[in-house]
Amino acid sequence: MTNHYHSLTAPISRREMLRRSGMGMGLLGLAGVLADGGMLSPGIAQAAEAARNPLAARPPHFPARAKHVIHVFLNGGPSHVDSFDPKPALAKYAGQPLPIPNLKTERKTGAAFPSPFKFARYGQSGIEVSELFANTAEHIDDIAVIRSMYAEVPNHEASLMLMNCGDGQLPRPSFGSWLLYGMGTENQNLPGFLAMCPGGYPVAETANWRSAFLPGIFQGTHLDTKETQIDKLVANIKNTFVSRDEQRRQLALLETLNRQHLATRADDANLEARIESYRLAFNMQMAAAEALDVSREPKHILDAYGPGVHARQLLLARRLVERGVRFVQVWHGPAQPWDNHEHIETDMRRLAGQLDHPLGALLGDLKQRGLLDETLVLWGGEFGRTPTVELPMPGTFSGKPTGRDHNHWGFTVWMAGGGIKGGQVYGATDEFGFRAIENRMHVHDLHATMLHLMGFDHTKLTYRYAGRDFRLTDVHGTVVEKLLA
Repeated sequence: MTNHYHSLTAPISRREMLRRSGMGMGLLGLAGVLADGGMLSPGIAQAAEAARNPLAARPPHFPARAKHVIHVFLNGGPSHVDSFDPKPALAKYAGQPLPIPNLKTERKTGAAFPSPFKFARYGQSGIEVSELFANTAEHIDDIAVIRSMYAEVPNHEASLMLMNCGDGQLPRPSFGSWLLYGMGTENQNLPGFLAMCPGGYPVAETANWRSAFLPGIFQGTHLDTKETQIDKLVANIKNTFVSRDEQRRQLALLETLNRQHLATRADDANLEARIESYRLAFNMQMAAAEALDVSREPKHILDAYGPGVHARQLLLARRLVERGVRFVQVWHGPAQPWDNHEHIETDMRRLAGQLDHPLGALLGDLKQRGLLDETLVLWGGEFGRTPTVELPMPGTFSGKPTGRDHNHWGFTVWMAGGGIKGGQVYGATDEFGFRAIENRMHVHDLHATMLHLMGFDHTKLTYRYAGRDFRLTDVHGTVVEKLLA
């Protein structure tokens, strides 16, 4: 009888056949079977699981202080001299040139511009914080304020890429992608890296959470948190055509065909990522619906965070890390809302008013649940603002100058939880807030310190691509020990 069977796989070379017969796919299959039966040591079983599932949880280089990260991103560049870095010397020169030359920034700036906001001391540490962040400041003894950050250029796109991906010029994987690559994630039914931005995308869009040359499965998943309905918050979360059991059978067949296809294309990271994404998308149908439904929270928690989109997405951030999500990035809104070139008094008061109350609630909620010890919270933007007033230019605003230009020479971020020693100020800018001068801390140093808290030697978390070993911090970065508890 004639055999009409056609192989689903293409012919292979003798070398490829020998590779598979030796230490190739057969061994991985055997490892998976033995691991399921408990016949492998934990280390080998974990390696086998990592080979099968790139998102499987893995131990870092050394015991980690933190398991999760929540990055509250004030895109646009919040003014440090109006928030966490008071500069009373500006009042002495109000409306006059500073006694030092104005540093070169993106636009021309003029006279000294004192903060219109009052500062007060908070907590046992007595750290001064602006009235704009009074609720956040109630937790200042858990916060390390870094007043000596500096970046490389006064430009949004480059500074966003530096802060998120460790390089302001070339495509590189984002921090969250590096973390997934190194640690995997604890919840296999939710994305390990979520980027929440209400109403659209920030400047540079998806490049902020890309995986670049890392496998695509490590890329961040965007949620438009302006939406409240689950099927709008996550597109196509529900299948209205077939039942869940039918979907499961479809997915099993699809994975079988894809694995056969993958076997002829060894080490195809893009195909592996696509196969894994189908599995994750199926599992998300139930897990995401539960995790992203804040109405399940008790009334006193909803009241603590308050109303509004920022309250909702910060509460979502807590719910996600509580469920094992590794990295959650919380953007303020589309484009660059904190880019206060004019009307800084009214605009900063409005923006901080949206964020301060729920941010204070998040810190209190994490601490009350015992999650702050294992969750590293980072607050900040891509750079700060000038202590001098921005001057009008053709094609920009007209009228009286009321804002500040970009300032990459010196700005502030803060961290809390996850092994951070709270109640301290690290570093300083000059007396006017223009340039970081004491314990200067580059973005590479920030990333090195954060990776250390997650259990990684930043010089050894590498990925070979195009003939060299890449890392988040490139060839730079120093762990700042004074920030560690």
